[in-house]
Amino acid sequence: MLVMGALVGPAPALAQAAKPAAQPGALSPENLKKPRPAAPFDLTGTWQHELKGAQSWKFVPEKFELTPGAQKHYDAGRKAMAEGKVYHDDIGQCWPAGMPLIMTRVHPFVLMQYPTAIYMISAFENSLRIIYLDGRPHSDPDVVVPSFNGESIGRFEGNTLVVDTRYFPGHHHWLDQGGASIPASDALHIVERIRPIENGETLEIDYTLTDPKSWKGDWKMTKRFNRKHDVDIDEVECTPDVNENLPATSSQSLIR
Repeated sequence: MLVMGALVGPAPALAQAAKPAAQPGALSPENLKKPRPAAPFDLTGTWQHELKGAQSWKFVPEKFELTPGAQKHYDAGRKAMAEGKVYHDDIGQCWPAGMPLIMTRVHPFVLMQYPTAIYMISAFENSLRIIYLDGRPHSDPDVVVPSFNGESIGRFEGNTLVVDTRYFPGHHHWLDQGGASIPASDALHIVERIRPIENGETLEIDYTLTDPKSWKGDWKMTKRFNRKHDVDIDEVECTPDVNENLPATSSQSLIR
């Protein structure tokens, strides 16, 4: 009997697809030494929102149309405010302010710019934000870990830094604090166009915010930030037991 050796011998090894190379860390020597065009400006320094006007810190336009779910929160927040109560003041309970509110706290923040990333540390809860400049795309939405400051990918367009931020948690995240409560969902998408003006002493940032789960259309506004030459960032901790004595943060005064 003729025995077919090809049938009784060991099966040939299956070819394995090559795994994609891992993205190098933003500050790895391998990444930093890659040739890339020089940045048109360096944002390294301490900055603070100019806070001109009682509403200047907000990211809510004068006119807007909310989705039914967001409208319920907005109406409940307005009612609580009229009654001298606080509605879902999660920031006061030490939840992160998150983007975009972290940009307009009364506290300054530090920017440290490298060829591959800009690191931001805020004096408000020492919040960390990273803007990647090394050409990486946004992470796969099926594997990314959402965060309150989101995943920010930046690129230079002429003398403007364009930053695209997405992947937010969709809970305990608001577009304001305490009063007219408008939630930021996991569909929040923020585009910033950042440019230094006034000889580099001021940052002007144009914002476009979309969130189809919370409001209709695009929200657009411009904020300005002033360079601080005599301010440093210290360690800051937010602890509920310390803040409990403040009426705006007391858990007894919150409506849930």
